[in-house]
Amino acid sequence: MTEHASHEDFDGILARASQLADAAGVQAALDRMAAEISRDLAGRDPLVLAVMIGGMLPAAWLLQRMGFPLQLDYVHASRYRGGTRGGDTIDWIARPRTPLEGRTVLVIDDILDEGYTLAAILEDCRKQGAADVRSGVLVEKRHERRVPGLRADYTGLQVADHYLFGCGMDYHERHRQHAAVYALAEEEDRK
Repeated sequence: MTEHASHEDFDGILARASQLADAAGVQAALDRMAAEISRDLAGRDPLVLAVMIGGMLPAAWLLQRMGFPLQLDYVHASRYRGGTRGGDTIDWIARPRTPLEGRTVLVIDDILDEGYTLAAILEDCRKQGAADVRSGVLVEKRHERRVPGLRADYTGLQVADHYLFGCGMDYHERHRQHAAVYALAEEEDRK
């Protein structure tokens, strides 16, 4: 398969995938994450940064569960550029418009895989003067390829090392909208 899969590939991908977490499991994970975040950050007027594009859905779902004052902005950085494998460099598409100096910042993303993009975003927040920088991810993959020492402060689900989509994660920029987490069929993951 080429980097830009054909329309037929997109149509059948969900039918061939394995569901790793159903919608109820995702909702329970979001409830738990929101409770932990609320416990730690309520009363601190945090700035929440959604990592575009994948972190948009998890951020929206989490924010609906938080009843305390917070500010919302976004950052858009990527190594994938629509593909299924990360490149060697971070492509900075947009940095937050809100000043970070002295703020408590919570970065929300869809997945912690190898972590190069998340690590770069967290470091950029620190360089911009954030007083406290935390991260939350809906899904964390279990493997040994992660940036040394990187971990998320708040994690919803831990899953095996597969190519994932749904809940903000994509397959060639498609299938982000699903409320469950899916693993690409093994034969397609090797392509």
